[in-house]
Amino acid sequence: MERRKVVIIGAGHVGSHVALSLTQSGIADEIVLLDIEKEKAAAQAMDIDDSLRGSICGHSTVIRSGTYTDVEDAQILVTAFGRSRRPGENRLDLFDDSIRMANEIIGRLKQHSFQGIMISVSNPADIVCEYIRRAMGWERQRCFGTGTSLETYRLLRVLSRHLSVSRTSIQAFCMGEHGNSGFIVWSHIFVNGKAFAHILQEDKKYKELDLAALQEEVKMAGDVEIDGKGCTEFGIANVVNMIITAVFHDQKLLWPCSVALNGEYGEKDVAAGVPCIIGRRGIERVVEMTLHEEEKDKFKHSCEVIRGFLVRARSLRKS
Repeated sequence: MERRKVVIIGAGHVGSHVALSLTQSGIADEIVLLDIEKEKAAAQAMDIDDSLRGSICGHSTVIRSGTYTDVEDAQILVTAFGRSRRPGENRLDLFDDSIRMANEIIGRLKQHSFQGIMISVSNPADIVCEYIRRAMGWERQRCFGTGTSLETYRLLRVLSRHLSVSRTSIQAFCMGEHGNSGFIVWSHIFVNGKAFAHILQEDKKYKELDLAALQEEVKMAGDVEIDGKGCTEFGIANVVNMIITAVFHDQKLLWPCSVALNGEYGEKDVAAGVPCIIGRRGIERVVEMTLHEEEKDKFKHSCEVIRGFLVRARSLRKS
C-alpha cells in the first residue's frame, strides 16, 4: 500500500496543530515538519510524538522534522509559514512579509521534484497560494488554498446558534477572498434540506434575523480570536485535516477552496474561494452555482481585490 506522507512547511501555531490533527485522526502514515527554525520543528515533532505513544491516540503515525528533500516522495505539501496577525491587522497586512517568505520557499522547492498536491494556508491565503502556483508552474487542481473554508466553518457555527439546529444539518458556504471582501452566499443555504430563504419567510421566530449582522459576525470572528489569544489555529487545522482526508479517501467532497479560475463565474487570472469537488486528484471540478446579482457583484469585487495584490506580488518578484 502507498505510504501517506504529508510535509508541512511552518511549525508554528497552525502548522503544529495541522500535524497534531492529522496524527490524532490517523489519516497520515508519516508527517514531516519543516521550519526555518530547525530546532523548533524538531521540538514540535517530538512533543506531538509524545502524545501519540500514550493510550489516548494509539496511532502509529511517524512524525519528525526534516528537509526539503522530503517533498520528493510526499503526497501532500501544506504551506503554513508566516507570522500571525497582530491586533488591528487584516490578512492583507501580512502581504509583504508573506511574499518575501514565499520567495525563499519557492527557491527551495525548485531544487526538488514534487508531484503531489499542495494545500496552502499562509495568509493572505488566496494571494500566497496562487503566487506560489504560478512561480512553480503547477496545475491548478493540485495547488490550491483553504480559501473561505474557515469562514464557512464560522458560518455554520453562527447559523447553528441562531437557528438552534445542528451544524451537520446546515449546508452553507462563503465565497471570494479569505478576508474582508469575502461573503456569505445566502441564496445557497439549506437547513434540514429546506432553503434558508423559505425558512425566513415562513417561520416567525426567524423573521427578525439581521443578515447583515450575521455576515459581520462571521467576518469579525477571526479578529475576535486574534484579539483574545493572538492567533487562530484549531479551526484551520481541522479544515486542512478534512481536505487531506477527502484527497486520501477520494471522497468527492463539496467544499469551498481557493483555486485559480479559468472562466468560472466569469473570472480569469485570479484565484478565489469557490465551491469545489475535492478527491484524490485534488480539485477535480469547480462547481458553478447560480448566484443572485448582488452576490455576483460581491464576487467580482472580491476577485478585483485579490487580482490587484497578485499584480503587486508579481512586480515585487521582478524587482
